[in-house]
Amino acid sequence: MNNGDIAWILASSALVLLMTPGLAFFYGGLVRPKNAAATVMHSFMAIGLVGVVWVLWGYSLAFGPDLGGMKIIGDLSWFGLAGVSATEAGPYADNMPHQLFMIFQAMFAIITPALITGAFAERMKFGAYFIFIILWVTVVYAPVAHWVWGGGWLGDVGALDFAGGTVVHINSGVAALAAALIVGKRIGFTGISTTPHNVPMVVLGAGLLWFGWFGFNAGSALAADGTAVNAFVVTNTAAAAAVVTWVIVSWIVGKKPSVVGAATGAVAGLVAITPAAGFVGPMPALIIGIGAGVLCYLAVELLLKLNIDDALAVFGVHGIGGVWGALATGLFVGVGFGALDVGRGEQVLNQLIAIVATLVWSFVATSVILLAIKYTIGLRAEESDEQAGLDQSIHGEEAYTS
Repeated sequence: MNNGDIAWILASSALVLLMTPGLAFFYGGLVRPKNAAATVMHSFMAIGLVGVVWVLWGYSLAFGPDLGGMKIIGDLSWFGLAGVSATEAGPYADNMPHQLFMIFQAMFAIITPALITGAFAERMKFGAYFIFIILWVTVVYAPVAHWVWGGGWLGDVGALDFAGGTVVHINSGVAALAAALIVGKRIGFTGISTTPHNVPMVVLGAGLLWFGWFGFNAGSALAADGTAVNAFVVTNTAAAAAVVTWVIVSWIVGKKPSVVGAATGAVAGLVAITPAAGFVGPMPALIIGIGAGVLCYLAVELLLKLNIDDALAVFGVHGIGGVWGALATGLFVGVGFGALDVGRGEQVLNQLIAIVATLVWSFVATSVILLAIKYTIGLRAEESDEQAGLDQSIHGEEAYTS
């Protein structure tokens, strides 16, 4: 046990938790005023739902002893945190209590399905959302976390994911694309105003995400050491590079430097550096951030041209940003920091295997969950409720009162 490491991971866990309220502000500012409270609720409620699921069965499925030696999912040996000690170390980190590792991982599990909610903002029934979050974290998130971090087959393949580029961002990004397609477009989508109703709220949310991301990435070192320092530095570097890049691109294309673009660019850079944060130095981080600023901007614009209503650009930022980051990890691992343990080509291939496996599993499993809900209790809010706004029609509250 190391008291310094314990203190750092306790702080990092709190930082990562703060990201979900930050996401609530970010998403809440992007929607129309009549849906602001409902959109904030989608992120905040995930803290409650996933927080309960994780303690009961989620952690055991993701990180518990492998079920049947298949390297696919954990068993239920740790149901209700049975055998997960608050004083003794577990199998994943010998420098901290097992429960500390568990709660750190809980914060990742919380924000991942919350990210997806941006795709179906302004139009999903709350009951459908409630069931979706529970099923998704159980059926989609837990297996992928096990594959990569819990002793599963992708870890054995040699795929690298330092802090969640695959497990969190590719996973949630492609799930968001499935949700956008299955839930369908908002009423009047082709003519709808996409102007955020509260730009300062968006920037506040992005700032909280950026702040919390230091716990997300540097905390994933699971120690207060040089790897954590490097992860902290490259996280800030990639985000900064992506901000500048997105603003320049939006300035060239749209003739004005976008404030919301700066906030979105920051998130794209943070997403892209996440899988590489413990494996690359500052110079590759600059390249990763610049790439994220360009690729994610183009992806967001492409989905709009394809008339796909991913309301808050989840796939473009998290899906494409995650894919770019995972590939860039293979391209740059060991450059400036860390070490490349296999051939460069082999590492890129390992990254591609993880990317494809996550894209396919998440898209298919998410689609099955959403279709099951659609044909039982239904996914969409009533047309009249959607037109009136979900704040008042579903929650009986308004974000703003005059």
